Amino acid sequence: MTASPAAALTARAQDVSSEIVTDILTLVRQETGSYDLPGLAAGLDLLRELTVHRLGRPDREERHPGGECGDTLTLTYNGTGAGHVALVGHYDTVWPTGTLAGWEQPQPSGDGRDKLGGPGIFDMKTGLAQGIWALKLARESGVPVPTVTFLFNGDEEIGSLSSRRVIEEVAQKVDVTLVLEPTAHGAVKTARKGSGIFRVTATGIEAHAGLAPQDGASAITALCEFVVAAAAVAAPDKGTTINPGLIKGGSAINVVAGQATAGVDIRVSSEAEQARVDAELDAIKVSDPRVRIEIDHAWNRPPMTLNAASAPLLDLAREVAREQGRDELPDAAVGGASDANFVSALGLPVLCGMGAVGDGAHAQGEFIYPDTVPAQTALVAGLLGRLAEPLRG
Repeated sequence: MTASPAAALTARAQDVSSEIVTDILTLVRQETGSYDLPGLAAGLDLLRELTVHRLGRPDREERHPGGECGDTLTLTYNGTGAGHVALVGHYDTVWPTGTLAGWEQPQPSGDGRDKLGGPGIFDMKTGLAQGIWALKLARESGVPVPTVTFLFNGDEEIGSLSSRRVIEEVAQKVDVTLVLEPTAHGAVKTARKGSGIFRVTATGIEAHAGLAPQDGASAITALCEFVVAAAAVAAPDKGTTINPGLIKGGSAINVVAGQATAGVDIRVSSEAEQARVDAELDAIKVSDPRVRIEIDHAWNRPPMTLNAASAPLLDLAREVAREQGRDELPDAAVGGASDANFVSALGLPVLCGMGAVGDGAHAQGEFIYPDTVPAQTALVAGLLGRLAEPLRG
């Protein structure tokens, strides 16, 4: 009996799984911390080389300089159908260069399943490799495939400050965007919190800490008061979290600090909460009126919801999953933000979390389950095969 196209695609993904894993590990071994420009440049060159090795030279490509951030690369492969799909993924990681040398591989899980670890393996170099192979497998299957534009950006972990414009431009030119971020324990991500990266500056008055402390106004003391008050503005029951993640200030231990700054990560689930947080942070007062507090309200990503344009795409992904033998393809709302937030805010069809199955994003123990790589790759490949024509809502 001849296998169904879905079964054949799944079997082919299983046959090449070791090659996909090899590509994943190749990407992981090139460290690409968000602030390491030479490492990012080398990582993007490697990613391009890997894409060309597996898919041939693109029909169109453009490298967008990132300035103080990693560059953004778009590679477009013409399809045989009328559809156009963007596969989006970031190659930067939160891990500084040198982390790999001390990384210990995880032990198998309690049920004996193997794990693979490494800086950025889960978030999100596995998704990058799976996306490349998904197009390769879709092409090999013989079905019509859409035109595919890969968008690889090197600044997602620090807010996509340079790449946001490119992401939004590409999303508006294609029919569908699939973001290759890791799954939520196998679930695709259809809702994400909006995020803010606020910088708070306290400006006080310097003075000698021993001879004339009364003449000084401590920026550090005032900033500490502020961040404690700011943390209290959080409303976890409404999906709002506030994390003062970075703080620095002062010039010497025996000087009353004249300057201090804090970086504050804020996550919200709605625009109403965004407005409330803005107002309440602006209303915070510190005990020493001589210290000036300035807040840079830098809202980075809007909240993402399952918009009307994305609902049919989720239905189609579930249909493909069923054809490939999955009992279900769940979706999830998560606290993290991604580049999918930008696409969703434009009212365009997007699914996020199309990449790795594993856990531990941004933690020393991040890992993937290598036995899930074939199924995840086949899912994206099968979806590409169904998107050869524009999606109809």
